[in-house]
Amino acid sequence: MSLPPVLRASVTPPELELIACQELVEIIPLIPMEKTAFIAGAYGPLRPPHRARIPIWMALNLKQKKKCHIIAPDWLSVEYLEAKIKDETTQTQFTELPFHFAEISRVLLDGATDDLQNPDKLRTLLQDLREARQAKARAGLQNLEHSSLRLSNLSAMEINEIRPFFIQAMAVLKQLHVPPK
Repeated sequence: MSLPPVLRASVTPPELELIACQELVEIIPLIPMEKTAFIAGAYGPLRPPHRARIPIWMALNLKQKKKCHIIAPDWLSVEYLEAKIKDETTQTQFTELPFHFAEISRVLLDGATDDLQNPDKLRTLLQDLREARQAKARAGLQNLEHSSLRLSNLSAMEINEIRPFFIQAMAVLKQLHVPPK
């Protein structure tokens, strides 16, 4: 698939998911495994029923083979997301979320649905949170100045989504700005 020129400078969503899968997640192994070494590091040993922290890509691989249960991160719960949506809609600043929350939630909702509590509600809340944050980002971009933009607490996916527009807008603003003499 060929991407339009504007998007070629950005990282694609699947690439962001691949990067996010390096994050660690807790699992409950169903089989014992000795310490396993990879280029990124060594993980294990895995001893049921003791929890272990391993990269998401490894957890999903073991989950697919029915060799572990994935424990959802604390922020991937109905209560947490409802509180964040409330904060997003009442505060002017972006609320703090994990940098790869969008990618991790998508990967876990796709690959470990049975390990998550109320996955349909989580999907709905994540979509509501995304829409609230997008509205706030659009409002922030309306106040764009020629020299800088301050939108703290954005996630990787959100930064990636506004990057093409931001680059073009800053180029136009730079051309229009006349420095004081």
